[in-house]
Amino acid sequence: MAKLGLNIDHVATVRQARGGVEPDPVAAAAIGELAGAEGITIHLREDRRHIQDRDLHILRQTVKTKLNLEMAATQEMVKIALKVKPEQVTLVPEKRQELTTEGGLDVILNLKAISEVTKRLRGDGISVSLFVDPNQEQVKAANKSGADYIEIHTGRFAESFGTVEMKHELDMIDTVIKLAKKVGLGINAGHGLNYVNIKPIATLGGIEEYNIGHSIISRAVLVGLDRAVRDMVELIKYV
Repeated sequence: MAKLGLNIDHVATVRQARGGVEPDPVAAAAIGELAGAEGITIHLREDRRHIQDRDLHILRQTVKTKLNLEMAATQEMVKIALKVKPEQVTLVPEKRQELTTEGGLDVILNLKAISEVTKRLRGDGISVSLFVDPNQEQVKAANKSGADYIEIHTGRFAESFGTVEMKHELDMIDTVIKLAKKVGLGINAGHGLNYVNIKPIATLGGIEEYNIGHSIISRAVLVGLDRAVRDMVELIKYV
């Protein structure tokens, strides 16, 4: 049965808008876990636009399920991860000017560097996931890198939802799920998923964990975080 990894970045986004202390992403993580999230995901960006180093250190002490640290494959971030020791690191591409992560890692082009980072992290007991587009060659490269998981970038599927392109995007995702299973990679998914478009993805099966943030935090503004998390947990267990 699929799990929910609650991404709390945008709780920190609201806090940073005023430069104060609330809302507190640490409190949000606790509420999310109590409501059924089986992991907490945060992205410590190089520009620290939302999650701060202090958040990461406190969350490492307080998260009871699994802490998943999204980060760029830089020396600074690797050092932080090796010090904090989250259960999982998800390597993602990162551009300073982007509003949100725009696409998957190019594992093929950066195989050597990603493999070296993966080896360092796994050598210290940290599971490694690579955020990749639903592309078979990228999945094969992810397997060569020594990673434990892929996280399928579902952004293009989300953008195509309700259009004639949706089936094509779903088919691509289904194909890489089957390939990842065949080569022994764990499978996560995320980006752009919400309460409306999650069902077609969930019906494919094979995805172990969905990392979802923006839609849950948006819904929480209206109905509360506990309710928002519980609603999403029910949807991803649709199959």
